[in-house]
Amino acid sequence: MGLFVLAGLSLVLSGDAWASTHHLVHRVVIDGMKFTPQALVVHSGDTVVWENEDLVPHTVTASNKSFDSKSIEPGKSFYYKTRHEGTFHYSCRFHPTMTGTLIVK
Repeated sequence: MGLFVLAGLSLVLSGDAWASTHHLVHRVVIDGMKFTPQALVVHSGDTVVWENEDLVPHTVTASNKSFDSKSIEPGKSFYYKTRHEGTFHYSCRFHPTMTGTLIVK
């Protein structure tokens, strides 16, 4: 929820109204050979950052090829700005058992 004050007038936005006017940044941690959270729900226009806190390189590769991080070295990150609604399944090309789901509303 957000509170805006403009020339002595206040406006409170909540829920969907707040989300539709503000784009957020969401974090996914790569550690222990997994994505956390494994499933993430965001709004179109939001940015998702995958941070590799593991000891080895990983990728974030959508099964439908809509995004691909290439190799993310340990200590590095990959940013993706969502533009289309849908459910996007992704995995690490180096470690195919590592999977995640990005749901964009």
